[in-house]
Amino acid sequence: MSEISLPSKIINGAVAGIAGVTCVFPIDLVKTRLQNQQIIDGKPMYRNMADCFIKTARSEGFFGLYKGYAVNVTLITPEKALKLVGNDFFRYVLRTSDGSRLPLYREVMAGAGAGLCQVVATTPMELLKIQLQDAGRKVHKKAQVTTGTVEATLNGAKAGVGAGSVTAIDITRDLIRTRGFTGLYKGLGATLARDVPFSILYFPLFARLNSLGYAPGTEKASFQHSFVAGCAAACTASVCVNPIDVVKTRIQTLKQAEGEQTYSGIRDCFIKIWQMEGPTAFFKGAIPRVLVIAPLFGIAQGVYYVGVGEFVIDRTRRLVG
Repeated sequence: MSEISLPSKIINGAVAGIAGVTCVFPIDLVKTRLQNQQIIDGKPMYRNMADCFIKTARSEGFFGLYKGYAVNVTLITPEKALKLVGNDFFRYVLRTSDGSRLPLYREVMAGAGAGLCQVVATTPMELLKIQLQDAGRKVHKKAQVTTGTVEATLNGAKAGVGAGSVTAIDITRDLIRTRGFTGLYKGLGATLARDVPFSILYFPLFARLNSLGYAPGTEKASFQHSFVAGCAAACTASVCVNPIDVVKTRIQTLKQAEGEQTYSGIRDCFIKIWQMEGPTAFFKGAIPRVLVIAPLFGIAQGVYYVGVGEFVIDRTRRLVG
């Protein structure tokens, strides 16, 4: 394995993360709302992914689908840099003396290391994002409880029943004031329980699939091949860890809608979901999660391996020189 260039890898990770998030963020918002909704005294607020998307767009407008985008795209740079660069770094450290392909157990170790590193940025990013993404659902829920009609729910949100008034800065300031800096890391255990297994599954599978498209004598595949390999690996890993993603989303939701359960930790959340909603609840939002994660990682890996960072640094050196 060749020497790694940290600056170029960071640029690649940043560009990859921003490109991926921008494309799939509305589906991620739908995923969060589906995972958070609980059936209380009647029908669920959203019947399925399409219903959630339509109701959100109708009541909150197009930009309502991008609630939480700013904080996500701001923190996606360090998050993706830590994840993608971390995996490259650990693969480099764990490389074999003869430069041959890493054994599977070393690929697993590299993936686990990447998952451990990324939670530094992932936990506060997702905590803030979830509050903003879920704000509209709580407003809709309150209107439903009050009036019992979907029409009134939509009209209530349009009338501005507190929807969208809070910002990521407000949430951050309040968390630090009431819980200290560690308040931004609520749900850290659940995030670790999701991201480490995800990375253990994702990175070795991606490496194997991506290597099938290497050009002769190189360790580089085409954008199209890396995109497909990233989609396939992410799809597999995301389905496997969806149950803990549901638990993480519930734990990181700081204020539940009226009548909804609150949770004291991973075990408490798991037991209450199992007892009150059944095992199928652990796969709420699985389809939109796959539709988010698969193209997100496909785009990210494709852009990452195109080598934007190397191009930028090379051009900068030429201009400076």
